[in-house]
Amino acid sequence: MVRVGLAMLQGARHEHVQALGVASKQLGLDVEIVELRTGNQVDDRLDCLVLPGGESTAMRKASQSESLLSALFSWIQEHPQRPVLGTCAGAILLANPGDDMRSFLRAEISRNAWGRQRDSFEAHVSLSLETPAGSEFSSLKASRDQFNHQPLPVSEISEVEHETLFPGVFIRAPRFVQSSIDCTPVAFLGEEIVGVLDGQCLALTFHPELTNDYRFHRWLLHQSLLTN
Repeated sequence: MVRVGLAMLQGARHEHVQALGVASKQLGLDVEIVELRTGNQVDDRLDCLVLPGGESTAMRKASQSESLLSALFSWIQEHPQRPVLGTCAGAILLANPGDDMRSFLRAEISRNAWGRQRDSFEAHVSLSLETPAGSEFSSLKASRDQFNHQPLPVSEISEVEHETLFPGVFIRAPRFVQSSIDCTPVAFLGEEIVGVLDGQCLALTFHPELTNDYRFHRWLLHQSLLTN
């Protein structure tokens, strides 16, 4: 059993729940998703964390009354061997935890660097991250959830035929300051690095949870098994 802590602050939280559910089926794993809303829910029994996208300033404000972010950051400090997935605003929080806390990434990041909401876009991203294979990739599709959310289709990209391509969804996305990166690049938009791995912290400036490609979620679950 893998216990996944999902920060329920803002953004595509429910899409992450769906993606983790499908990824667990592809890997044949039992997964418990713990929806974290208060700091006292963050404990040593969690095997990994997901920091979803959204708006990082709003997420900081939303967490203050229940001390959620401070508890999450303390957990990451205390369990450096356990994997963390941060997408979009989650990547910002990993790079800039605030309160004079040391960054979890050896990379600087710039908020909303692609422009306004209307400047959001989709593009193929090249990957250099090794991810575990999953069974029945094409047949295990997430359906609409209780909020009528539907993950975007993978379109022409096939995991078997295009092992290094991923459907990137960039929504008012941040950008890594390229000259500052001193950790492992794992995702590229052309020549630009859009995903990094620092220790067990995987930070992406795009939204894998908004697609039907579950490689990053499989990576998170698989790494949790390796570190237990």
